[in-house]
Amino acid sequence: MFEHRSKPLIPSEQFYKRIFLFFLLASSLIFTSLLIGILGYHFFEGLSLLDSLLNASMILGGMGPVNAVQTNAGKLFASFYALFSGLVLLVAVGVIFAPIFHRFLHKFHLDIGEEENK
Repeated sequence: MFEHRSKPLIPSEQFYKRIFLFFLLASSLIFTSLLIGILGYHFFEGLSLLDSLLNASMILGGMGPVNAVQTNAGKLFASFYALFSGLVLLVAVGVIFAPIFHRFLHKFHLDIGEEENK
């Protein structure tokens, strides 16, 4: 996926494409997680799809639920979904920033290699 440290940096155009692809990957991860939350709240709590979307969005965004959870199954789902959402947020941020960090470290490594060869 990324170029080896012995290879030169990829051109800017390819780098921007890579950032866009990683952004799409992170977005699909968030969308899938949101869909899991919507379905979970809809089936375990009997909320409407709109209320399920609101609850799932608020938890995925780190704000907390809007509607109080009533059933035991809903409480278990909400607990696991909240933990899962925290991890998804961290992974999505890591996926988005991975190409940027890689390019920075790759350039730093190339600069050090050039200084050692002088």
